[in-house]
Amino acid sequence: MTDSAVPTITLNDGRTIPQLGFGVFQIEPADTKAATLKALEVGYRHIDTAEMYGNEKEVGEAIAESGIDRDEIFVTSKLNNGFHDHDDALTAFDGTLEALGLDHIDLFLIHWPLPGVGDFVETWKALEEIYASGRSRSIGVSNFQEHHLRRLANETTVTPAVNQIEVHPYLTQEPLRAFGAEHGIATEAWSPIAQGLVLDDPTIVRIAENVGKSPAQVTLRWHIQRGDIIFPKSVTESRVKENFDIFDFELSDIDMTDISMRNKDERTGPNPDEFNYVPA
Repeated sequence: MTDSAVPTITLNDGRTIPQLGFGVFQIEPADTKAATLKALEVGYRHIDTAEMYGNEKEVGEAIAESGIDRDEIFVTSKLNNGFHDHDDALTAFDGTLEALGLDHIDLFLIHWPLPGVGDFVETWKALEEIYASGRSRSIGVSNFQEHHLRRLANETTVTPAVNQIEVHPYLTQEPLRAFGAEHGIATEAWSPIAQGLVLDDPTIVRIAENVGKSPAQVTLRWHIQRGDIIFPKSVTESRVKENFDIFDFELSDIDMTDISMRNKDERTGPNPDEFNYVPA
């Protein structure tokens, strides 16, 4: 398998990002290298990690051992929640490059806005400096709501390239996605199958049977057709391959609408307006 079928999205800074990637959230460090190598072998060329995940080093080792040219792999990481202070953010980014063993990454995000912890605007200004240095080719945010994005627009210079948020058929996030599109901010969808909750949904199961694909493949295809950037996670080789095999079919407009109508505004993760977790 190759990555030739994976579409790309052009970000607001002119860079392109593969619309399908491989996520390493909740993959133990001891398992990350092998899982990432397998994903790269299957054809993934977009890897999403984070300081908080504790497995940047293993991702970097997999990239180094893959034999694939560095410029062919899009690497994302995210700032840990304990480093929102301007200078701490710069230091933490240095740590990300060191852990990954790279001289630059493709995308660096503020992981959470942390409304009760600090001022994410000052954190963003640190990321703007990182972006200006070229050590992160693009910068963005994760779990930001519309009001957070409006503050950045009013008080800073660089528009985030992406906003990585929880999105799936039970949380379609239409207003926030529309705001992003209006302002040139691409939407990345974490938890694209809602931690598996949507896989037994009768509508999705019915559509999967009709198109001869699994419910997971149908859900991931729904994301692709609506323009989301996704990076499903699995350490099971068969599922890693299955998640990649979504470019040989299309969902009809009716199928797309039926899936979108499953929205319940139901989160599997924290509400960004309330989440203030900082690792000890």
